Amino acid sequence: MTAEGTFPPPKLGEPYLLTPGPLTTAYEVKQAMLRDWGSWDADFRAMTAEMRARLVAMLGAGGEDFACVPMQGSGSYLVEAMLGSFVPKDGKVLVLANGAYGLRAAKTCNTIGRPHHLLDMGDYMPPRGADVARILAADPAITHVLAIHCETSSGILNPMAEISEATYAAGRKLLIDSMSAFGAVPLEPGEIRFEAMVSSANKCIEGVPGFGFVLARQSELEAAKGRSHSLALDVHAQWDYMETTGQWRFTPPTHVVAAFIEALRMHEAEGGVAARGARYANNRDVMVAGMRRLGFETLLDETWLSPIIVTFFNPADPKFDFTRFYELMKDKGFIIYPGKLTVVDSFRIGCIGRMDAAVMTRVVEAARDSLAELGVASAAPPAAALEERAKLAAAEQRKTA
Repeated sequence: MTAEGTFPPPKLGEPYLLTPGPLTTAYEVKQAMLRDWGSWDADFRAMTAEMRARLVAMLGAGGEDFACVPMQGSGSYLVEAMLGSFVPKDGKVLVLANGAYGLRAAKTCNTIGRPHHLLDMGDYMPPRGADVARILAADPAITHVLAIHCETSSGILNPMAEISEATYAAGRKLLIDSMSAFGAVPLEPGEIRFEAMVSSANKCIEGVPGFGFVLARQSELEAAKGRSHSLALDVHAQWDYMETTGQWRFTPPTHVVAAFIEALRMHEAEGGVAARGARYANNRDVMVAGMRRLGFETLLDETWLSPIIVTFFNPADPKFDFTRFYELMKDKGFIIYPGKLTVVDSFRIGCIGRMDAAVMTRVVEAARDSLAELGVASAAPPAAALEERAKLAAAEQRKTA
């Protein structure tokens, strides 16, 4: 790696997007959108087939029983499609929430008429296998468990293996929202059993927004016929039509698919899931170490830090103003993310996208200079923030005692 880093900076001079998606993309991915494609044309059908095959292959061990169903829309569309298609109308979902996206899944269940039990762990506490086992034992009506792989509200990587083990030990089925983790964090069905998962084009595979995809067992797809509450979000209907015709049922985002094909090829050339995850983890480690040297504190300790996005507490110094800090960081070429914690003030910095450790070093330098411009002498958080973090450590000790 040179001092300038592995990748060239954004060619149009735009800021780096330090968010969990949309994110900074390669210029080659952007270039792929310059050509028009006919949605019914054989060339575009071949692109769709290549994309579906590549995504199934990305599952790894155990993926041979799965099929890929791309669908138009953002991640929330895909979560709704998954719940509405794989949970029978007389089923019931245990929704595991420790942030905004679990809570949104519970709201989705309400909206589409799927009964659910919400386990709300608050802003960041992880749902554990023991929690799942206890609830499933007490409620035989629950048929499915919905878990968030990486909850980007806090940046926590939830314990999928133990959640899966508890789910299937109780004879239920697991559905996973892996929106911001798939492509960088392994999710092999041979290691962690699940029936279906959803993700999005504009996350760890480094495409652009416009569609997402379902990876589901073919047996579950076959069983989903006639189940959906929706015409457009019917996963079985989309799958059946694609299997029969090779086409999307309704107008596909052709340019976005072309960009995603290029992103998939770049993902493979980099070394696949393992290499992509290693780069993101290195981004995180370099950035977190640098921010800690400035006095910032993370919400999570190393046990729970994901390689996707990291939550930092706001400094206690009264001269710190997040809105001004955000603008100063943007002026230096970096767009960061507001916090979503309800108990203490925070902000988030993403680790994913077309960037490397050299960029993350510059992020730390930009934060240092921005603090100086604000007149902030110390980035140390208030005592209340550290007390909040201690709750997670105490809970972990209880789990392992």
